[in-house]
Amino acid sequence: MAQNSPLNKLYASQDASFLQYGPVAVVETFGELEAEYAAIRKGCVLLDMPHRGTIEVTGAERLEFLNRMLTQELKGVQTGDVRRTFWLNRKGRIEADIRLIEMGDRTWFDLDVTVAADAIKSLEAYVFAEDAHFTDRSETMHRLALHGAAATSVFQVAGVSPPDVGSAVQTEVGGASVLLDRYDSAGSPGYELMCSVDEVETVSGALQEAGASSKLRMAGWHAYNIARIESGTALFNVDFGTSSLPHETGVLHDRVSFTKGCYLGQEVVARLESLGHPKQILRGVRIESGDDGSPERQPMEGASVFAAGSDDNKVIGGITSSTRSPMLGDTIICFAQMKWKHASADTRVRVDTGVEGMVRDELRFWPSPE
Repeated sequence: MAQNSPLNKLYASQDASFLQYGPVAVVETFGELEAEYAAIRKGCVLLDMPHRGTIEVTGAERLEFLNRMLTQELKGVQTGDVRRTFWLNRKGRIEADIRLIEMGDRTWFDLDVTVAADAIKSLEAYVFAEDAHFTDRSETMHRLALHGAAATSVFQVAGVSPPDVGSAVQTEVGGASVLLDRYDSAGSPGYELMCSVDEVETVSGALQEAGASSKLRMAGWHAYNIARIESGTALFNVDFGTSSLPHETGVLHDRVSFTKGCYLGQEVVARLESLGHPKQILRGVRIESGDDGSPERQPMEGASVFAAGSDDNKVIGGITSSTRSPMLGDTIICFAQMKWKHASADTRVRVDTGVEGMVRDELRFWPSPE
């Protein structure tokens, strides 16, 4: 079950504004959005993440069972390994987008809090005699994150040796036990921390003290959202969801192994792979003309996309995320679910807010992939 952050009263006293994400309130900003974003690029920010759920998986046969269920190859996974994977239903649709963290005596799932309970229910339906047990820890465990150029040095000041990308360690921050892993989802060094709800205040305080020399500051969802779109990080429940097929997400090869054995939904995934392409796919769109600087020109979620230079008002896509990119001179950048026929790189499109742009063949805008 989900719960609000135990620090929300403190955040409210610091003039934070909140937005609702499903059953939880998430900090939107602490009132200085530009400074919060700048800290991601030049310093470091601390984010509270009550919108993330946590599942604990135990049992001697858990990894063997999970390897038959999930899309990623789990054979050979060692303590401290992190894998991103999908949990699909029989029709090949995504039930959950999971960061799987193996810690030897148990496996942790980091996933969207709104699907944690359903993921447990659907996975348990396939457990027969296997020694594999799922427990929703979303109420008792909590997640924080550090993002920014100075994030690594904050841990060094705190006396913690941070892990490499794709790795996790069990360590202590301020005397509290913390599961720490590195995930650069905002285009800068990024670290996610999981600790007991009872120790969130201790961990947060210790990080802020260690980050004082790096000018660490608290930040909200809005600043992180700008940075993660720039860096090409698509989000479950925002850019794709439970109606999506893996081939439509733009992150297929980061989540799916095509060399492993069978898993639930594999037949659908394999059939779509053999066809060559899906009906639609998530792409980046960089707006290049028609922007007069007005905020209303920026397309929001759900805005329709059309072929540019055509009087045909047939919809060829829809915006899922958008922002103005400080690293690209305030250029509007978007993610859009595009019909395959129109998803090729350099395809020119227009959006129903009156702007036009160019489709990219990948999601990352900054740093430049070229």
